[in-house]
Amino acid sequence: MTNSHASSLALLGGTPEITTHDRHFSWPPIDSRDIEAVTGQVMEAISIPDRSGIVADLEDALAAWLGVRHVVTTCTGTAALHSMYAAAGISPGDEVLVPALTFHATATPLLHLGARPVLVDVGADGQLDLDAAARLVSPRTKAMVAVHLWGLPENAHALTAFASEHDVMLLEDGSHAHGASWGGRLVGTYGRAAAFSLNGPKPLSAGEGGFVATDDTDLYYRLLLHGQYNKRCRTEIPAGHPLAKYATTGQGLKLRIHPLAAALARAQLPRLEGYLTGRAACAERLCAALENVPGLRVPRLNPGARASWYALPLRYEPAELGGLPIARFLAAVHAEGATEVDLPGSTRPLGDHPLFHTPSELIRHYPVAQGTAPGGCRGAARVHASTLKLPVWHRPEDSTLANSYTVALTKVARRHKDLL
Repeated sequence: MTNSHASSLALLGGTPEITTHDRHFSWPPIDSRDIEAVTGQVMEAISIPDRSGIVADLEDALAAWLGVRHVVTTCTGTAALHSMYAAAGISPGDEVLVPALTFHATATPLLHLGARPVLVDVGADGQLDLDAAARLVSPRTKAMVAVHLWGLPENAHALTAFASEHDVMLLEDGSHAHGASWGGRLVGTYGRAAAFSLNGPKPLSAGEGGFVATDDTDLYYRLLLHGQYNKRCRTEIPAGHPLAKYATTGQGLKLRIHPLAAALARAQLPRLEGYLTGRAACAERLCAALENVPGLRVPRLNPGARASWYALPLRYEPAELGGLPIARFLAAVHAEGATEVDLPGSTRPLGDHPLFHTPSELIRHYPVAQGTAPGGCRGAARVHASTLKLPVWHRPEDSTLANSYTVALTKVARRHKDLL
């Protein structure tokens, strides 16, 4: 065993690579344009019950950016997912194929609709295993959800072919993936509908919020009825439509975005492309620097795919580092000052959560017979247990800090024997 006093690792008494105590990563970038947008909105309106003002402006801008006919904003990304599932007709007894590795809100709204999330394992890259999905299709399977985890796009061509072959509806959770694309087509445009989050750290941020995008006008009306009741429904759903009689009450839920959040998102949207370009350049540098570091595997993008780089996931290979546990490796990296390197917490195998084993304990109306007790998702467990994630900066002036992070990771990996 190496004497700790002879080691250069900070955890063992050496000098850390990063000594600044300033916060290394924060999001979104706020400047005078955001402050002016939000303060101006305070003076104009802080409650918008219909599709007007900043809400209409943001929805029009998002629809134009995505190239879709309709966008409905919501108070959160979870609300966007809930509205999308409800509007798509997900009903009690329906089964929906969901990646076993994702943030729980991808699936929890399904429980409130009485549907069964069927957990599908993922491959070594963390993306949906379509062979596993095919084995889980049943007569009750109504839809499948594509999750573009960490902003890395799923294979759109394979997903649409699968959905067509098995006659299931394709929906998307683009919460990490604003601006990501496959074959030149943006995430959120190849399913029947897509839900996005505008939560604080997302590539496009409103502090809190979400939206649903779709080309389906009937689904759009049902989105309105799910969480945008009264004035908006009465204005937008044609009087002769069979659903118009429900306009005043909708389904009784109010899931509208706050106008101040809408103002922030609208101010941020014109800068999104610049953010993504900067993140892509940073991710390329990070991956190049870590490409040949023992114990670490960088993500691979398929040709023609573009990531939004919500985070950069690294695959940890302890066998290459003498079996060094990931927690010990991470502690050493943090001691070097690279404190933003992290293990995924809430994004984890859904089978880890008691809610997906015994949902009726909390959601009393949930049919016990549809309990989701998952099993066999070993790929999801392996990927989660071996993932380290890095922030991806967007400004050229952050390149020195980003480089220091790769130096810290490389240092710990090269000196791993000191930690054994």
